[in-house]
Amino acid sequence: MARSLKKGPYVDEKLLKKVKKLNETGQKKVIKTWSRRSTIIPEFVGHTFAVHNGNKFIPVYITENMVGHKLGEFAPTRTFRGHAGDKKERKKR
Repeated sequence: MARSLKKGPYVDEKLLKKVKKLNETGQKKVIKTWSRRSTIIPEFVGHTFAVHNGNKFIPVYITENMVGHKLGEFAPTRTFRGHAGDKKERKKR
């Protein structure tokens, strides 16, 4: 269920502080974060975040159509190796 409009989007305070500081100076460096639950807001557009997926940090470049989504949506935590095929088909190859 979506968060109430009255409350506003959840953004980690430290993350917001880092982005505002970079926006003031005009720098574009990678921001490392474990906060997958933070909502992407318009101030984040143009920045690159290194989002932790439980194992390593995945670089995510923020574009305008990502606004409103969560950072964790763009750093998958599970690797899909494909479904197991039919054993008969594997023997023929």
